[in-house]
Amino acid sequence: MSSSPDDLFKAIQPLLDAIGGDAVSADQVDTGDIELEWEGEVVGAVRLPPLSHALELLVSRIEAELGAPLKDLDRVEKQVAVRLLDEQGAFLLRKSIEYIADVMNVSRITIYNYLNAIRD
Repeated sequence: MSSSPDDLFKAIQPLLDAIGGDAVSADQVDTGDIELEWEGEVVGAVRLPPLSHALELLVSRIEAELGAPLKDLDRVEKQVAVRLLDEQGAFLLRKSIEYIADVMNVSRITIYNYLNAIRD
């Protein structure tokens, strides 16, 4: 059974969806793209999303995992969401506490309290 570059692009689509990236053709490869080689030839690339969207992407993944928007979760589920976000490094990003608090419809102090409980 032989495969083609199209098979490669189909195979990586779930990865692209998970990271928020895009596949681009070989003639669109730009600096910063991750080149994809097929049988020794560049057939395309993965273009990662801007880092400015990283927190939004993390929130979307956690919402999908938990099955609801963060603001609709109960207190225990929000604590789980904060733990998952913390494990994925969300709170290393600038202004993430404020952003997550806003998305969850809670105060920054609540997020800090959840983090303190998780980390102790």
